[in-house]
Amino acid sequence: MKNARQAKILEIIEKHEIGTQEELIEKLAEYGIISTQTTISRDIRQLKLVKGPTGMGTYKYVAPKAQATAVSPIHNSALTNAVTDIVRAQNIVVVKTHSGMANAVAVCIEGLALNGIIGSVAGDDTILNVTADNDTAVDVLAALLTAFEK
Repeated sequence: MKNARQAKILEIIEKHEIGTQEELIEKLAEYGIISTQTTISRDIRQLKLVKGPTGMGTYKYVAPKAQATAVSPIHNSALTNAVTDIVRAQNIVVVKTHSGMANAVAVCIEGLALNGIIGSVAGDDTILNVTADNDTAVDVLAALLTAFEK
């Protein structure tokens, strides 16, 4: 029941501008799913929903995946200039940096919340970003090239 309710919540916030828990409870009721505010609050936390702008001066619930789909360039010249190369080796995306900058860039990459990176290891001038498979690595490579304007 929980999985079905949470799937319906994701569907609802995708199709409708839902700004409050009360609105979400009402919309779920229209689909025959009766929930309490406590349950909805827990679902929102578990789904990691956040509020994003609607463009009309109000806010609505948004799934994190929806926010992370379009990677924007990083507007920090120190970090973008620190990256010297980004390449893919099978399911690993390697980011090369100037000496001493790998940890700072790795923190920046974590902040991008890219789907597909299982884990990262940063050394002095190299970051290894491990993905589940080669196809995912291609997507991560493209996102990082965009983010670091390479």
